Amino acid sequence: MNGDQRLYAILKELGISFEYYEHQELPTALEAEKVWKDIDSTHCKNLFFRNHKGNRHYLVILEYSQKLDIRDLEQRLKQGKITLGSDRRLLENLGLTPGSVSPFGLINDKRKHVHIFFDKQLLQAKKLTFHPNINTASLVLDAGEFWRFIDWTGNSYEFIQLYD
Repeated sequence: MNGDQRLYAILKELGISFEYYEHQELPTALEAEKVWKDIDSTHCKNLFFRNHKGNRHYLVILEYSQKLDIRDLEQRLKQGKITLGSDRRLLENLGLTPGSVSPFGLINDKRKHVHIFFDKQLLQAKKLTFHPNINTASLVLDAGEFWRFIDWTGNSYEFIQLYD
């Protein structure tokens, strides 16, 4: 299986099952749409941000087809000015490379530093899709099992309305 083998071991240890889909490299949600069209799941877009000072990092997760305006997002998150995190910061904080951003990267956040903002709409999902820390595969998990994984990580998170 493509992806982070430590992640698969953790999911197994937690008793979390998933559907596995292998595919060509999918660096953007738009490209992934072609592969995901026949998979019955809520597919997610994952964006990594940092605050202006660079001392706080955020993972913003929403349904993949939704558009985000950074200024609007700043108002909604109430974290001050934010920008996309650099490739270096992404690697340092989540052990990920661009195009493979996923909440599963939280297994590499030993300091529990990254705060997650989930769009409230995801609470309605029955299944959720994410890359297993590489963009040549996708995992589909029962939503309840995914939230159990998020609780297991120990990272702080909250649900907010990310768009109107």
